[in-house]
Amino acid sequence: MIVGKVVGTVVATRKNEKLVGSKFLIVEPFDKMGKGKRFIAVDNVGAGVGEQVLVVTGSAARVLDNMKESPIDAAIVGIVDNITELE
Repeated sequence: MIVGKVVGTVVATRKNEKLVGSKFLIVEPFDKMGKGKRFIAVDNVGAGVGEQVLVVTGSAARVLDNMKESPIDAAIVGIVDNITELE
């Protein structure tokens, strides 16, 4: 699971039929997550630009009910309310 911030949106008027109605957001992982580069994720929870989100990648992104046969690699599954780090 990756924690990051939504930094933009992507609009695709033509896409795979299994992605029709899906919202795409650009996510920038937090530095400590070790992923570095921004990526596009399908939004399943109604997140918006500026929000901190939880993202699953790989086959876990397709486990969601409406995405089982969809060609996706990342899905937003939660909006973060608070992060507390222990040192």
